[in-house]
Amino acid sequence: MSIATPLTALLGIEHPILLAPMDVISGARLTMAVSGAGGLGILGGGYGDREWLEAETAKLRGFEGPFGIGFITWSLARQPELLDIALAARPRAVMLSFGDPSVFAPRIKRGGALLICQVQNEDMAKQALDAGADILIAQGTEAGGHGASRTTIDIVPTIIDLAAGRVPVAAAGGIADGRGLAAMMMLGASGVLMGTRFYASAEADGAEEAKRRICAADSGSSVRGIIFDLSRNNVWPAPFTGRCLINDHARRWMGRELELLQQVNAVAAEYAAARAAANFDVAAVIAGESVGLIHDIPPAAEIVERIVAEAGQLLLGRSNFTAAA
Repeated sequence: MSIATPLTALLGIEHPILLAPMDVISGARLTMAVSGAGGLGILGGGYGDREWLEAETAKLRGFEGPFGIGFITWSLARQPELLDIALAARPRAVMLSFGDPSVFAPRIKRGGALLICQVQNEDMAKQALDAGADILIAQGTEAGGHGASRTTIDIVPTIIDLAAGRVPVAAAGGIADGRGLAAMMMLGASGVLMGTRFYASAEADGAEEAKRRICAADSGSSVRGIIFDLSRNNVWPAPFTGRCLINDHARRWMGRELELLQQVNAVAAEYAAARAAANFDVAAVIAGESVGLIHDIPPAAEIVERIVAEAGQLLLGRSNFTAAA
């Protein structure tokens, strides 16, 4: 079964499922697995580790399917030369999130790639459209990692209405199964972008303990805030905060962020050591509210197959209610 939408037509893919470009988690292996299954894998350019980006894009050379590469826009502005490395890999699309895309849009278009922009409110969406975005990702606060405060059920139809058919809009935030894809399509979305569900996959470049914790978590086990950013001395610009699983470190500092800031050097050293040791009682497992829907760590292709099959059945008219006369 396949689900055709304006998004799949534009990207040349079979299924309207995009891999979120999770920094270092979405490496070449996961990118190729999602694309090979008919979706669009998007490599996680993240904060701009040049050596990592060169190594992972080298693995994509010769890959026949379409793929994307994603960047944190404000971080890319510090190392704009990294965009040349990305474009040299000939991606189908480059995804920009968290910042003004207009600085990079002309280079992306000249490089032959589509421009995907992730947005969290109307002003960001207008800015992206003015910059020439070909696809918008409407991201709700339920998403893992960085985001803002609007819920998915609010921001998705809002951005769809604003786009008014000019570009396809995909939904992100709290989506991990076929019900989520079907629901977003009923709101008018052309597809979905998922991170947490693919973090818990065989090909994701994450620690096995982090994947296990995602599977063990319930839907109330994540928190959005600035604790893990402060703890790694990497504070983001407003209005973006980070969502991760609640752990001992988060519990220790929730409500005490000012005190954490006053002790940031000592805390940062402790946090860095915990990350190096894969101690996730301190280091964050970056994941969204969809964790309650995730219970296994299958290959990415199986995840895509499941979601498409379930969504297809729902969209063909299956329901669990009947209308009264």
